[in-house]
Amino acid sequence: MPLSPEDLVELTPQAQLLVERTAADELVLVHDLAGEFDAAHAGALAGSHLLASLPHEVVARFDADALVDYRGHRPRITFSGDHYESFAAPEITLYSVEDDSGTPFLLLHGTEPDFAWERFAQSVLGLVEQLGVTRMVMLQAIPMPVPHTRPVTVTAHATRRELIATYPVYWGEMRIPGSAGALLELRAGEAGVDALGIAAHVPHYLAQATYPAASLTLLEHLETLSGLTLPTEALAEAAQANRTEIDEQIGRSEENTAVVAQLEAQFDSFSAAREGTGLLGSSGEVPTGDELGDQIEAFLAEQDRRGNRGD
Repeated sequence: MPLSPEDLVELTPQAQLLVERTAADELVLVHDLAGEFDAAHAGALAGSHLLASLPHEVVARFDADALVDYRGHRPRITFSGDHYESFAAPEITLYSVEDDSGTPFLLLHGTEPDFAWERFAQSVLGLVEQLGVTRMVMLQAIPMPVPHTRPVTVTAHATRRELIATYPVYWGEMRIPGSAGALLELRAGEAGVDALGIAAHVPHYLAQATYPAASLTLLEHLETLSGLTLPTEALAEAAQANRTEIDEQIGRSEENTAVVAQLEAQFDSFSAAREGTGLLGSSGEVPTGDELGDQIEAFLAEQDRRGNRGD
């Protein structure tokens, strides 16, 4: 028998304490579910950084065993000598976190569900109502034809334009691969809950790598959109070290150097023409919806191939 939305999640005693503490305040829920729609794992890395840097407690645990396709992701089992020793089960956890100023917020962190997206979304929205969440923010990243030598740009989206009024609109209508986080935002809007998100633009040639500059950018925009005070120093240092490593690797190939130089020229030309919005396609123009969709499809197809190889 399929599980109901309520059956997919288990609250901890910390949940009631959180409700009592934040009853008269705004409460932001950030989600960064680690799936295939997160270039360079930038959203997931941003969430992991917050958990490593800030005090936090578990508020709720979702039934990952009912939501995640183990054969699609192959969790690791440790084999020691002549026996299986441990199993790294996937987790989907809701944390109560305190920012640097002591303000509480929620972080939904872990593996993106493969199954029961609708029931999962309704389960999260049930917690939104129960815990008094006033705003939801999604962190993710998408591959784009941009150079790593320029500032990371972003695409913003929201259930109401007013939530992201200062951000430009790049796209018309298009059909792109879905994600559990995107469906959650859609259903939140239908339920009257303010929800928005930031997608960092990761250079397409780094989409399968680690790119902390994108994670840093996500947290900087999260601060602006939520009013939270977040630690970013360690990520900034990691981004600088990563930049040095990328420069060294690309510098070893004249072909790669030429590609980056072309992207730089296109980026600079477009930024000058569009007052620094910094989003461009292979000809220096904003990619069309179809071009962006094709690029995301290619990224996801590569993720599938890597998963099938066990990378």
